[in-house]
Amino acid sequence: MKMKTVLTIAGSDSSGGAGIQADIKTITAHGLYASSAVTALTAQNTTGVYGIMEATPEFLASQLDCVFQDIFPDAVKIGMVSSAPLIKVIAAKLKEYQARHIVVDPVMVATSGGRLLADDAADTLIRELIPLAQVITPNIPEGEVLCGFSIETPEDMERAAKDIAGKAGTAVLLKGGHELNDANDLLCEQGSCRWFRGERIDNPNTHGTGCTLSSAIACGLAKGLPLRDSVKEAKNYISGALRSGLDLGAGSGPLNHIFML
Repeated sequence: MKMKTVLTIAGSDSSGGAGIQADIKTITAHGLYASSAVTALTAQNTTGVYGIMEATPEFLASQLDCVFQDIFPDAVKIGMVSSAPLIKVIAAKLKEYQARHIVVDPVMVATSGGRLLADDAADTLIRELIPLAQVITPNIPEGEVLCGFSIETPEDMERAAKDIAGKAGTAVLLKGGHELNDANDLLCEQGSCRWFRGERIDNPNTHGTGCTLSSAIACGLAKGLPLRDSVKEAKNYISGALRSGLDLGAGSGPLNHIFML
């Protein structure tokens, strides 16, 4: 039996709600085979991140070689990568193996507004990794970093998405606000923009939503769906995972990635 495959390149979340763990659950729930390259180990739970231990560039390169040389992925999802040397390794390997259907979730700014990447790492991400993507999925604060101006209205979102797409040479899914999880996201692809309206779901447990959305988009692309259909299906999946009402942990808990089982 053959199965479509998705490679996730991201950090490990010890609580299982985000990062590699969320990606693998999402890919599996979509009926695809998940492989992974771990950029860092984290000690975290629903209340915060308490420790990070990065992989070395050499070890990350070895992981990527092992995946690409044996089970070549039909799509690649890239999450948080916290240092310039690791970003450079990923970009070099994607080029070497001519990876396809690359989804980059440019994790640069925390929900609180704090920068998660040093300036050199952010510059490397923008210069070397983002141009390789079929689509990137920034939130509003990350979009502001990428476009260089404030985003406060739907009109600002449209201007920002077009600006980022033009500069990066890739499609952009700019994710809106998260009040009551009714985020309206904007996809800008090849000069045209389309809104994807979010469903209003009153659930405070949203840990790993960004990771999950980008992984679900990668699953659609791996199946051969157009980008707009991949985004639509991914948002429906997020809605289902939120709607099931999983409630774990003392903080913002994880989604129910396997709500359909």
